[in-house]
Amino acid sequence: MSNANADKGPITEAEIFASHEGGKLSVELTAPLDTQRDLSIAYTPGVAQVSRAIAADVTLTSKYTWTSRLVAVVSDGTAVLGLGDIGPRASLPVMEGKAALFKSFAGLNAIPIVLDTKDVDEIVETLVRLRPTFGAVNLEDISAPRCFEVERRAQEALDCPVFHDDQHGTAIVVLAALNGAVKALGRELAPLRIVIAGAGAAGVACANILLAAGIPDVVVLDSQGIVEAGRDGLNSVKQDLAARTNPRGLQGGVAEALDGADVFLGVSAGKVPESLIATMAPQSIVFALSNPDPEIHPDVASKYAAVVATGRSDYPNQINNVLAFPGIFRGALDAGAKAITEGMKLAAAAAILDVLGPEVSVDKIVPSPLDPRVAPAVAAAVAQAARDEGVA
Repeated sequence: MSNANADKGPITEAEIFASHEGGKLSVELTAPLDTQRDLSIAYTPGVAQVSRAIAADVTLTSKYTWTSRLVAVVSDGTAVLGLGDIGPRASLPVMEGKAALFKSFAGLNAIPIVLDTKDVDEIVETLVRLRPTFGAVNLEDISAPRCFEVERRAQEALDCPVFHDDQHGTAIVVLAALNGAVKALGRELAPLRIVIAGAGAAGVACANILLAAGIPDVVVLDSQGIVEAGRDGLNSVKQDLAARTNPRGLQGGVAEALDGADVFLGVSAGKVPESLIATMAPQSIVFALSNPDPEIHPDVASKYAAVVATGRSDYPNQINNVLAFPGIFRGALDAGAKAITEGMKLAAAAAILDVLGPEVSVDKIVPSPLDPRVAPAVAAAVAQAARDEGVA
């Protein structure tokens, strides 16, 4: 996975469209089909013997089909990248790209499945009906708060891993990066005061994993201000979040939240003024992850913060989900896991950072997304955690 194209000049629109023409995926064969004998083995009459064997013992499916190495990348196209609700057909290039990343980084087959429905019941029922086809489900770009119910119900209904990457992939890499930042600064994780701007899929998952990692002082903001128990009009997800966050009982908006905070984590499209970043505590940490335009420009944030990260590849410290999801699915499928647990997510975050070892610095708090060490390390850690937690 070379970065050889990085110095070939700006990417052009023609180059982008040409690379997507006809789609980005194809099917490759694992056995030859060059002779009549090959054909008789791969298809009729030979295949009938394999089908009879599976009919007699369904557990042979994983051995004689690709199911145990196949991820379904599923979306309804309602929350695509920074594009919003663009529909299933327009979301398909993104899902194809995600499938390509699974193959390239983890050696897993993946198929994009876009659904022409926003109904939670219909989405879950479709996945149940398709279950014999795949070994795991990567939910992608489904809008909040429906995404929480889709994931919960799909996991309850299916005997295989279900993982909403917009939630958990982001949260895992954020935790890895935060651990890298405090390591580079010689600080501790637990005493940090953390502000999360955004209470959608990523924001909620980040809050959950940071709480699970032992950080009690987490404050979450939505477009109306601090998510706190005294606010009216909170949906059930935010009510639950309010009950578990904001231990100092802060009220107000971003100004009140950021005053004296150690960490700003932006996972929304909103902007944060420079003047408010300036009110954060000394040696602060700013993760401005909105793409393509961060909540605050990294050059501006660097005037006040000791560590700055974005979701972009043209600045140091890129926080990118590709550090997590390929290895997580590879590890879960290697172990035959039925679900992806909190322990497996924490193990993935630790493995991402462990790859760097002594290389950690304020400008390198996580490995490069192209680092070939990452996916195998994450897969091994996740598989072991699955065995330790009894879900393998």
